[in-house]
This record gives sequence, C-alpha cells and structure tokens, in this order.
Amino acid sequence: MSRLIGRMVGSLLLLMPMAFNGAAEPSHAISVFGDFKYKAGFAHFDYVNPDAPKGGRLVTMGTGALSTFDSFNNHILKGDRAQGLELVYDSLMARAQDEAGTLYGLIAQTADLAPDRRSIIFKLRPEAKFSDGTPVTADDCVFTFEALKEKGHPDYSFALRNVSAAVALDAHTVRYTFGAQDLRDLPSIVAALPVLPKAFYDKHPFGETWLVPPVGSGPYSVGAFKPGTFVSFVRLPDYWARDLNVNHGRYNFDEVRIEYFRDRTISLEALKAKTLDLREEFTAKEWATGYEIPPVKDGRMILKTLPDNNPSGTQGFWINSRKDKFADPRVRHALDLAFDYEWANKNLFYSQYKRTVSYFENSQMKAVGLPSAAELALLEPFKEKLPAAVFKEPYEPPISDGSGQDRRWLAEAARLLGAAGFLVKDGRRMTAAGVPFDIEFMITDPSSERFLGEYVRALDRLGIAVTQRRVDDAQYERRVKSFDFDIVGGR
Repeated sequence: MSRLIGRMVGSLLLLMPMAFNGAAEPSHAISVFGDFKYKAGFAHFDYVNPDAPKGGRLVTMGTGALSTFDSFNNHILKGDRAQGLELVYDSLMARAQDEAGTLYGLIAQTADLAPDRRSIIFKLRPEAKFSDGTPVTADDCVFTFEALKEKGHPDYSFALRNVSAAVALDAHTVRYTFGAQDLRDLPSIVAALPVLPKAFYDKHPFGETWLVPPVGSGPYSVGAFKPGTFVSFVRLPDYWARDLNVNHGRYNFDEVRIEYFRDRTISLEALKAKTLDLREEFTAKEWATGYEIPPVKDGRMILKTLPDNNPSGTQGFWINSRKDKFADPRVRHALDLAFDYEWANKNLFYSQYKRTVSYFENSQMKAVGLPSAAELALLEPFKEKLPAAVFKEPYEPPISDGSGQDRRWLAEAARLLGAAGFLVKDGRRMTAAGVPFDIEFMITDPSSERFLGEYVRALDRLGIAVTQRRVDDAQYERRVKSFDFDIVGGR
C-alpha cells in the first residue's frame, strides 16, 4: 500500500481502512500502529537523560534556511515567521521520537477514541495553563481548531479538511468528530495541534502578522529579539508541565537563542569565532574543506555525522508547472536529462551525495519495481484515468558519463523539446508563435550558483536562455506563495 501512494503522488490518493490502535476506554496514549511502547505511568522516554542539568544558554541558527523574520504568528501563510516558535506551544499529546505514530498525554490526560472511530474525546489536565497564568480550557482547543482550519497555514487547513468539528463538552473536555471513517491519522493530527489561547487572539488577529511575543502553554516564552538578527527563547521556571513524564530530561537550557545570517559562509565564521555553539552543515564543500581548523584538530570543536533513518524527502529543482511553457511533461523530462548529476556530485559535492529519486526517499512509501498484484487490484478500476507510467517501473533519473556534456542525454532532451513544440531558430528555442523559451532560476543562497553553472551551460546548448536571480528570503517566500517563479533550486 505504501508503494502505491508513493507511485501515485499527484494523481490519486486511495484511502483504505487501516488498523488504529485507539482506546476502547480512556487511555494515556494513542497510536496508529500496534501497542504502546510506554505503559501508563512510565517515568520518561528512553532516549532522554532524566538527570540532565538545567541551565546555560544554547546559541545556534535555525535549520529553515531563512535570513530574516517579521512575525511571531507561525500558524498562517502570511509573513516570515521566526524560527523556534514551537518551543512556545504545547499540544494535547506529545510524540515519542523512538516510536512511529504514537503520542502520549501532555495537555490531555487521556484520550478516548469512539468504537466507530468517528470521534475522539480528550480530557484536559486541570493544572494546564498558559504562560500568562490563565488555564487551558476546552474552549481554547475549539478556537484553535476553527482558526487553523479556516485561516491557518495550508499545512494545517489541508490536514484538518476531514475533521468535521470540535466541541467543548465541559471546561476540560473536548470532542473532535471526523467526516471520513477510514482516515486513520485524524486522531493523531488533532492530538498534535498546538493549543492556542483564545483570549490572546481576541486582541491580536489570527490572520495577521505581528511581533508581539505570543502567549502559549509550552516550556519557553519569547525573550529579547531583533527582526532579521536574532530571537531568544527563555525557559519558564514555573512551566506547568515541567514534571510530566513526557518532559523529563527535556528543555534543559535556560535560554535558546537563534541567530540569523545573510548567508551560510558568515554563519560558519560565526561558529569559528565562538559566536555560535551549534551549527548544522548543509553544504558538501564546507563539510569537506571548511573545518580544517585548530579547534577541530585539538578537540575543542566536535564534528558529528548523525545517522538518519527518517524519511528524507527530496531536494532539487522545483519547476512551476502552472506555467504554460512547463505544462508538457516532455519539457520537464528534457530539463531533467540536461542536468548532469554525476558531474556535479564529483566536482562540486565531493561525491558525498546520493541522488534522491522519490518524494518519499528513505521510506516505505517510495515506489519500487512494478506494481504488485495487490496494488494492481486497486489500480485497475481507475486505469483509464491514470497515466500509463503508474503501471510501469518508477521513473529513474538518467545516469550520465560525468563529463558535464553527455551527448546522449542532450540529444534526447533536444528531441523531446522539439516534440513539445519548442523548435530552434537562430540558435534559440522558440514556441510556434515565435516566443523565446527562457527560464529564470530563483535562488537565495549564493552556493546555489556553483551547481547551477554547468546546468546553465547545458541548457544554453539546447537553445534555452537562462537567467539566475538571487533574492532575499522575504522576496523568495512571497514569490513562491504567489507562484511567481519559473524554477527554484536547492530546497
């Protein structure tokens, strides 16, 4: 089933009944798969140190590749939200990081999934409170659900589309009802929602951006900040849930400060200058050559490559297929053929990368091989509505000779472009109406220019005029949200 969904992304989503280990009666946890690892009354998660000391300050930089912020409202699409705001909010239940699909009570003391799985009731802890001292109530849960579904970021509104309603049964009891019985993840989705204080949003419109430190029920509150420079999160000494089992050994720093930089080269220098305590490296060249410094050699700076068994998603060039010039799949295929990944990996990335070939890389949802008999049984009734490629081997990117100008693939790319109606006239690709085929690559990171260089030359050989436009993060976000771009790269 997972391969089916991976194979059919963008075409069709089939929803089938799947097991949900809910509760026949109120339970301390909910899980999509199997039994709970941690029984009721467990002391702490296995992966934490319950005796970790509290105190100190961590200065780092966010991993969101952002260079500025103009809003503390991180629940809507509008604006550039500050990184780290998840520290301000608690949810009904907390995810266990060593157990897939399982959540344990946080604001909610218990969860009770109805026998028909069409609703779930959460009993809130009466001691739960927001950072301003007011109690967390079922009305806050209802407000949160309605605001996120109606005005929230698409990540929220889309996930909640099949949640019908949230109702406060009393001050500390809330029930969510579902419009589709077989959507197994809905109980987990509502359990993981941040709980927002209705009273705060009566004064600060939910759908607008603002730089007022928000009120939440989480372990930290916003401290000092300067837009585009830094934001500090200060641990609350009277955090209501500091002694809960799901929080033992966590949230140990008194302050977490996130610094912002205009480019990553400067941030690396900040680490070397001891301005940063922690930095995650994303650039292969810097990882291979940028840390040959005395602090690393004598052990004062520690380099770690962390194993990651989580689904990795994908990274690459994102083509705006809403534009007519990219609508034909043959054009998009030609653009793929023109990119010499093998050359780039060897010459630019120090052979440290492994190419992603799926939106669901490193996960069971990645399509592998031909559809199985079980998959075909599901696919056949929709065969006339599905692309023929769904029934074949999954698409694999071309493997070049690594020369940077593999003639085989460039010739095939030229053929596909011609078949799609883009012919060469005076050395330039043109539409039948004589409009030049040009492409703008929009980037935010100067490091992107390195791996675009050879690609741009290959596209030029095909007669495609290419420009590279470097913009700041604010402009990038605005243009992406309004679909005002040709191709974006590196994210």
